Amino acid sequence: MRFISPKTDFAFKKIFGSDQSKDILISFLNAMIYSGNCVIEDLEIIDPYSAGDVVDLKDTVLMQSLMGETPKTALHRYLDVKAVLEDGTTVIIEMQLWNVEAFEKRVVYNLCKTYGNQLKLGQGYFDLNPVIALTITDFKLFPSTEKVISCFYFQEEEDHLPYQENELKLVFVELPKFTKQLEELESVIDKWIFFIKEAPNLEIIPDKLREIPQLEQALTIANQAGLSVSEVEKLRKQEMALEDARGAWSFAKREGREEGRLEEKQQIAKQMKAAGLPLSDIAQYTGLSIDEINQLS
Repeated sequence: MRFISPKTDFAFKKIFGSDQSKDILISFLNAMIYSGNCVIEDLEIIDPYSAGDVVDLKDTVLMQSLMGETPKTALHRYLDVKAVLEDGTTVIIEMQLWNVEAFEKRVVYNLCKTYGNQLKLGQGYFDLNPVIALTITDFKLFPSTEKVISCFYFQEEEDHLPYQENELKLVFVELPKFTKQLEELESVIDKWIFFIKEAPNLEIIPDKLREIPQLEQALTIANQAGLSVSEVEKLRKQEMALEDARGAWSFAKREGREEGRLEEKQQIAKQMKAAGLPLSDIAQYTGLSIDEINQLS
């Protein structure tokens, strides 16, 4: 068996955000948000993924991570998965590969925007329901603590008294801080995080993961043998782009100079141009002029 990586945009949506993902998402959210307690019993996935969905390279988190998000591009950034729980709470779930500029601000912006957008004309504040932003990062976001899962909400500064209405909550899962091996897994929390990190390195569905029926179902969906031809091609393109991105990202960090940044932009523009993307889109995402893009061979 070969399992696709849940970290890719395509795989994350297919595993957690498709029509058959309801039970999977319930188990995952109970583990990440409610410490493994069965608080969530039902939910509705908003705009579920289907096999016919096409994700353009220019719309992926990959391209935004490469270029570093600006306030303008952040406004148009979509969330990976969105669900409404049975009590009306909205949960927005995002997988983030790189710690790009203003990432923390974007998470808060998306949380607040989702909260405010609930009200329609004529509705009052009593119609507002809580919103939770669950963000899984492939980097360390809070180096001062070794906690894998961190939760934030409004509270009084000195006495730590929770705000009366617990409407907004941020939950972060930092994958690099999770170091347990398969034989060390104990809780449902451990097993879900291990799945996110290590699925591509598995050759079978381990017995420890089979103990959670929803995890076994997630691994079945992640089995590459069950993908359609178009899904395999989509996955291949995203994996290739991901490797290109890692190389460009490492290069830019090593260079640390404006000329290195320019070369990175030119390389990305070449890749987008070769993929047949419109020059206007390439210019928007790289910051290069159309004349500069036309001069690239």
